[in-house]
This record gives sequence, structure tokens and C-alpha cells, in this order.
Amino acid sequence: MKTLLLIGMGPGHPEQITVQAINALNRASVLFLLDKGEAKDDLLNLRKAICERYIQQPGYRQVQVSDPVREDSAASYEAGVEHWHKQRAALFARLIDEELGMDECGAFLVWGDPGLYDSTLRILERVRALGGPTFAVEVIPGISSIQVLAAQHRIPLNRIGEPLRITTGRRLEKADLDNVVVMLDARCAFGQFADQDLEIYWGAYLGTEDELLVAGKLHEVGERIRRLREAARRRKGWIMDCYLLRRPLKS
Repeated sequence: MKTLLLIGMGPGHPEQITVQAINALNRASVLFLLDKGEAKDDLLNLRKAICERYIQQPGYRQVQVSDPVREDSAASYEAGVEHWHKQRAALFARLIDEELGMDECGAFLVWGDPGLYDSTLRILERVRALGGPTFAVEVIPGISSIQVLAAQHRIPLNRIGEPLRITTGRRLEKADLDNVVVMLDARCAFGQFADQDLEIYWGAYLGTEDELLVAGKLHEVGERIRRLREAARRRKGWIMDCYLLRRPLKS
């Protein structure tokens, strides 16, 4: 049977890949690399660099293909994601059918952790629904940007006896604002809460040479984060960031 490995590669630092992930890379006959276009060459090049650094077995292949571009639907965000997932499922089905031999092992290097705000597992379920060759899936967890955010700011994510919530910028207005980690926030949703007594710990390109970190009272540093984020996105063509919001401890 064909086997697919979903290997968490961490958020950018090549030394934040686990020993389990390195061993999985060395099992793969084929590495599938998704090209997201010139503006995001950094993401592709990092995957290639990890392969060159850690794969010792000879004879493995790299198959590089263009990743479908996600275009948000005018009707809704969900409709845009649905269309993108359908396109990706068709692409993955073709790759598994044409590029992976029977009893071979293929691998995708997944940014961060495959179980946290990543669509690959859902898309492979769609591939199964399309029919075609059967395949097994193994997931190798990776260090997430959330873990690196806490490490770089030298803070615990949770406080004693308190819960931690993870959400997106799109859903932030519905979240409990105390101890909430926010991902995928393209519009700096934290700005709407600048009048509240909140602390923010923000990071972008975590673990890479381009890493940006800001921490402080939201009303004092929120605008600085917005400016840094926009300048970085213009310079690199993409940005990956996340942040923690929490209320200060009462004295």
C-alpha cells in the first residue's frame, strides 16, 4: 500500500525539526513540494534546505508542483476555502496516482504542526472520497509557531489554573480576550480592543533570521505592530505571525 507522511517542520528554523521528523524524511521515496509562487519562494526554499540538510538516503525524488491559489469568494470566506480545497484534493489525487509507486512512501513537509490550522489532513480525506488508489497516512507532529512565540518572549502560554484559547483574527470578536492566542489575522483584529487593559505578545517569521517580536500594553504597542507587519509584508511578499492577548494579573 502507498503511504503518505505528513511531517511537521516547525515554523521556520531548520533546527526546530524533530528527530522523529528527520527519520520520517529518510523513509520517503518521494518528497512533494508545493510551489506557492515567486512571492513565497522562501517557503519552498526552506523545505528544500531541510531535505538537503537531513536526508541521507540516496535516490529519493522531489516532485515540485504549483499550489492552487486561494481566492476568497465574493460570497463568503468559507466558499473560497471550499473551492481551494477541492482544487488541492484533485492535485493531491493526481500526485498520489502518478508519482507514487505501489508500496512507496511519499511525504509532505507541513509548516508548523499538521494538526494545528493546516488543511492537509482534511484534503487527504477528500482525496479518499474521490476513489482511486488506497493509501495510509502517518502524521509526524512538529513544533508550532505558538510554542516558539512563548519561547522567544520567555513566557508560559497558560497561567496557573487558567485556560488557554486558540482562535483566528476573523473570530476574535467572539473570543474570551483573556489568554487567547490568535493566528491567521490578516487585518490586525487586535486593534478593535485597544481601549481595553490588555497585554500583547506578538511575533512574525518566528525562528527565522527575519523574526520580529513586540510585547507590551496593547494600547501602547498596537500601532507599532501594525506598521511593522505591513512593512514586512511589503518587503517579503508574505507574512506569518501570531500573538497572545491577556489581561494583566491583578496585584
